[in-house]
Amino acid sequence: MTVTTSGMHHVTAIAGDPQKNIDFYIQGLGLRLVKKTVNFDDPGTYHLYYGDTAGNPGSLMTFFPWKGIRPGTVGAGQSTSTAFSVPAGSLGFWTKHFADLGIQGTITSTSSSEERLLVKDPDGLHIELVATHAEDPRDPWDSASVPAEFAIRGQHSSVLTVRNPQTTVAMMVNDLGMHVVEEVGNRTRVGMGDGAPGALVDVFGSTLTPEGLQAGGTVHHIAFRVPDRATQELWRQDLASRGHQVTQILDRSYFTSIYFREPGGVLFEIATDTPGFDIDEPLLELGRSLKLPPWLEPNREQIENAVIPIHVPEENNPEIADAA
Repeated sequence: MTVTTSGMHHVTAIAGDPQKNIDFYIQGLGLRLVKKTVNFDDPGTYHLYYGDTAGNPGSLMTFFPWKGIRPGTVGAGQSTSTAFSVPAGSLGFWTKHFADLGIQGTITSTSSSEERLLVKDPDGLHIELVATHAEDPRDPWDSASVPAEFAIRGQHSSVLTVRNPQTTVAMMVNDLGMHVVEEVGNRTRVGMGDGAPGALVDVFGSTLTPEGLQAGGTVHHIAFRVPDRATQELWRQDLASRGHQVTQILDRSYFTSIYFREPGGVLFEIATDTPGFDIDEPLLELGRSLKLPPWLEPNREQIENAVIPIHVPEENNPEIADAA
């Protein structure tokens, strides 16, 4: 029997200048930097994690920033847009907030069920804020930049652009235990669990969109959540038995991961909810210092000399945010 997921765990993308990335996601989107570490497969660059106060699964957006990386091409075989959930009626605040920062926002949907505001991050990555009347009880990070009443609650959904949407949707339903929520034109919305914000994927079929080229400003992979490693192992075995080329379980310090590609070419990850981001620093101090896994700690001096110095705004600290 297929193991199922309750929703998104995180989305990971590729960025250029890490300081511009930090400034946009902390001051622009009002997220909290919950972990400053390095790419375990390439320790010469950072891996930056943003989310809510504790970096709960479903709130997370992460980046591999390589300064000077060439821009990628957003296209088929990729996750082409990442959406965050915000309260109904909040897009007026967000439009002004971005304008004050010199960032152009574009309203892309004003339907009675779902309003959307599109912005691009410093690398051109498509970020949407989705305001719906669907209940989203998740607590936001109350940042100094964005008051809690307007703040991001967590992930809303991701868009996958693929050549043959039928095979992608069939795989997600039959092998990942998801369900079709609705079909409108060449877009199919697939849900996980109760299909609430943070548990949705839109599969967009296009034969005209160019093939995506992974580099700056593109999504590297999207991750779905499972509670623990034992459940993850069951899912790995099940996926392998269905013919998917699944990696072994990899230790990412704050969760464990497996990876495989869906038929349209998008890289999927299954990540555990545990152990979480406070395993190596207190909750109040998340994101303040460079954290390394035990196997990289002996190389700390070399790694610190290799990565670009960055400044984390003081508003990333809870005491600063609370005083704002």
